[in-house]
Amino acid sequence: MSKSTPFAREDVMEAYLDGLLKAPEDPAEVTARTAKLLEQASLPVTQDNTVDVVEEAQPPVAQPVPDIPVEEETVEIPEHIEPAPVSSVPLQEQLEERFQALFFEVAGLTMAVPLTTLGGIHRLEKIGPLFGKPKWFKGVMLHRDEKLNVVDTAMWVMPEKYDQKMAETLNYQYLIMLGDSEWGLSSDKLVNTVTLTKSEVKWRAAQGKRPWLAGMVKERMCALIDVYQLISMLNNGLGSNDQTP
Repeated sequence: MSKSTPFAREDVMEAYLDGLLKAPEDPAEVTARTAKLLEQASLPVTQDNTVDVVEEAQPPVAQPVPDIPVEEETVEIPEHIEPAPVSSVPLQEQLEERFQALFFEVAGLTMAVPLTTLGGIHRLEKIGPLFGKPKWFKGVMLHRDEKLNVVDTAMWVMPEKYDQKMAETLNYQYLIMLGDSEWGLSSDKLVNTVTLTKSEVKWRAAQGKRPWLAGMVKERMCALIDVYQLISMLNNGLGSNDQTP
């Protein structure tokens, strides 16, 4: 069984993701809900209640495609997988009824990106910090003369939970590239690639706040990312909870 993480409990993770999808308008409601979740997440987790996140991401009924191997430096997505164009069309309408997604972990939270919007996977190497950038901008990593922008994913996605304790538990090893951009999300662990159907996703009900969150793969307790909405927010220096222009 894997080590307990801040999101090891199914109920806490589901409540957290559900809260993000609902995106209430009242800031006081957001603060109250977040405080309650933090209190729940900080409670002792017994062995009986601990959930192995990786096992949840790979239930026996799933039919995952083979893992994407990560070689010494990088592995690129096969040429036949073309990045989807930047579009205002919701991700739900861009995808086929059945689609493949890469599952990865960040601070115990499982996230997924459709393979059609995945630009590649790199091993995380030396990062050069830049001044005058948001705190979630870790810096630039050079790869084959290309400058890649590295995002501290935990700090960007869940700033309300990010503290020194969480920072010390992070073990970023991979860089998940977003589409054909120079942005990459740092990740602790690659989980698997899985074939999903649209019906397995609880899609966001309305546009507006958190456009980067396309929906939640509920049975797997996983946040599905709208990559090009995320790229747009990063280009504008916005955090996950900031209102888009």
